[in-house]
Amino acid sequence: MPAYRQLEARSRECALINTACSVLHWDHQTYLPPKAAAYRGEQTAYCSALAHRLFTDAEVGRWLADSERHADSLTVAQRANVRGWRRRYDRAVKIPPPLVAEFERATTAAYEAWSAARRDNDFAVFRPHLEKVLDLRLRMAELWGWEQSPYNALLDEFEPGADRDELQKLFATLTPSLSALVARGVARHAALPDEFPAGPYPIERQQIFNQKVAEKFGFDFSAGRIDTTAHPFCTGLGPADCRLTTRYTEDDFTNSLYSVLHETGHGLYDQGTLPEHYGAPAGEAVSLGIHESQSRFWENHIARHETFWRHWLPAAAELFPQLRGVDPLTLTRHVNRVRRGLIRVDADEVSYDLHIILRFNIETRLVERTLTVAELPEFWRAEFQRLFTVSVPDDARGCLQDVHWSGGMFGYFPTYTLGNLNAAQLAHKMRQAMPDMDARLAAGDYGAILSWLRDNIHRHGSIYEPSALMVNATGEPTDPKYHLAHLQDKVG
Repeated sequence: MPAYRQLEARSRECALINTACSVLHWDHQTYLPPKAAAYRGEQTAYCSALAHRLFTDAEVGRWLADSERHADSLTVAQRANVRGWRRRYDRAVKIPPPLVAEFERATTAAYEAWSAARRDNDFAVFRPHLEKVLDLRLRMAELWGWEQSPYNALLDEFEPGADRDELQKLFATLTPSLSALVARGVARHAALPDEFPAGPYPIERQQIFNQKVAEKFGFDFSAGRIDTTAHPFCTGLGPADCRLTTRYTEDDFTNSLYSVLHETGHGLYDQGTLPEHYGAPAGEAVSLGIHESQSRFWENHIARHETFWRHWLPAAAELFPQLRGVDPLTLTRHVNRVRRGLIRVDADEVSYDLHIILRFNIETRLVERTLTVAELPEFWRAEFQRLFTVSVPDDARGCLQDVHWSGGMFGYFPTYTLGNLNAAQLAHKMRQAMPDMDARLAAGDYGAILSWLRDNIHRHGSIYEPSALMVNATGEPTDPKYHLAHLQDKVG
């Protein structure tokens, strides 16, 4: 137990440093003046390298070994912590602190370059930064070690136990079904008029409505907030500090709304982990595939359902007078229309996974060096044409639209589809357990829904592996059939 207590103290010390670094990252993407970016890179490099050195100290290895020898005297949560710390330690000790610092500097600069390149539709601005970030990430993959593909070493950062070959098989199976569903959905909705009223939808009123819905879902604004950024995200800065971000357009208030509700799902998960475990694996999400299941659940299975608009349309019409006289079915149809659109974050639920498959196909090639960064824009256009039968007019709406690669997050994109699969399966199980779920949604009563997720997902943190967590919650491993059945219902 003394060794375990030392481990716990060191982990919480590292969490203090890492969350301070997260504040710097959040500020960078929301309020930082452009000229301050270079120094911000030095700040985050210092913090990250410091936390890395503390966690990879040889003494931590001795504490781990001693805790493993006395595992029988530990609680279930403590054993899960030791297991999680061991996994992180074995990976972290292979990466020298100077490389950690170099990666932080490179990704900070890459974010600035990406933001400018996307704004100006100029891939050449971003290209050298992406090349550097990719090189650094592959150096890390070599140090971690890998089998079959370096992509597996990177994937393991976000979805422990996932495998490139298994994902390729999953996506190869899903692609024909998804393409057929998209074709059916596009044809069906093309025959139905989109009667969504034209803007403008003032941003300050969108902010009021977004916060009202997020709060009703259960997000605690005394422990969180919403801000504006170039690319929406959610980040936890401490046990009672969860930040959501979004972006706005006055043409359609639902774009920002669904962005906020997606991030609210992440935030509810972060706020639902047990505070007494904060700074240890038992107090953290187990994987991005589980984390994304929460965002996709609230965004799609709750907020795109007709019962959602039956409840919320009157409140929306108070803020946006052009909605007066619109019926809930009109809004429901609008937010569920199937389109072969260019932008992933604006994609409908049916076509969304094709956007993920596109990115998976590209980033595996980048990581395995069968595609160069210079070839990326043209390859993106060709792949998009193949999957969506739509031409990409420019790089801003093509390979520059997502922020992830500027941060070296190769291996993250597949977790969105894994999240969709998990969300549909959780929703199916929840409806079995809660036969009156539609009545609750129509009344704007989300308490029982959030409680079910708290009991089955949130409070467990990383005590269970992702697969075990899904079995515990639903009675079976993740199965794509629930997601496909849900999408089939969407297209009629």
